[in-house]
Amino acid sequence: MSGFSYIRATSVDEALREASAPAAALLAGGTTLFDLAKCGVLQPSKVVDITHVSGLDTLLVGADSLTMGALVKMSRVADEPAVKIKFPAISQALWQAASAQLRNMATIGGNLMQRTRCPYFRDPASFPACNKRAPGSGCSAIGGVTRNHAVLGTSDACIATNPGDLAVALVALDAEIHLGGRRVGVDDFFLLPGSTPDRETAIEAGEMITCVSVPASPIAKRSTYLKVRDRQSYEFAAASAAVGVEFEDDGRTVRDLRVALGGVATKPWRARAVEDALKGKVLEPETVRKASLLAMEGAVSHGDNHYKIDLAPRVVARAILKMGETA
Repeated sequence: MSGFSYIRATSVDEALREASAPAAALLAGGTTLFDLAKCGVLQPSKVVDITHVSGLDTLLVGADSLTMGALVKMSRVADEPAVKIKFPAISQALWQAASAQLRNMATIGGNLMQRTRCPYFRDPASFPACNKRAPGSGCSAIGGVTRNHAVLGTSDACIATNPGDLAVALVALDAEIHLGGRRVGVDDFFLLPGSTPDRETAIEAGEMITCVSVPASPIAKRSTYLKVRDRQSYEFAAASAAVGVEFEDDGRTVRDLRVALGGVATKPWRARAVEDALKGKVLEPETVRKASLLAMEGAVSHGDNHYKIDLAPRVVARAILKMGETA
């Protein structure tokens, strides 16, 4: 790890001013920043500590929305009783992310800004070609070991998977990211790699995440997060699904539906084709399984990750049918 200067900011304005310096980085929980610095991916010239900025650690569950400050710890949100009742997919996604120790340290803002776990991205000494680290250098993952890589939203420049759990739930529940002077829908906050995989989010210079808001709704209240992984704890998703359902008065017919996928795409992936196929339908197993196949429209495999094209629709179907059982 190379040397860097350290600044403790006391306001959002000061944090943004200090962080605008070349190669500066914001420090919240530190669970991602120092990990990347140690493996040589990041070499910050300045670390701006925002943990003492007031107003960023607010957690409010109101009648109309959930507000999570950027510095609120993951474990605090996961444990909040009102979140479990009104936004269960968010609580479940956080509970299934990382380890208990990390959840007690990591923040909501930092979690949304975490970087891919692509091993080629995280090993610059062995794999200097990585368009996320060095634009235009190539993608070492393509043609390599790809079991954990994306099948949706990929490009010739990058096939790295977005690692988030919380972000998937937020996409399903139409959350907004507050960046100080503006708000961005979470689905627009995360960017497809295209030809510029080094730019992963819609944050512009002079901006930072201040909080996240999620509208309260029947869909948010009847939601779930299902994660399939190689081991039960401290593992990233092979495929995951966040689902929220609102039924008609008969309790059987789908009035509205939200479906988002994780572990299979370069960003948290909204499966709108699945949603459209099931609106107005009764959640019968065969109907759901057929519609869930639409989640993989446009999927492209790169050898070892082909299994995700078969796995993801099954995860989506299980999550949707689970919501149908609770109607």
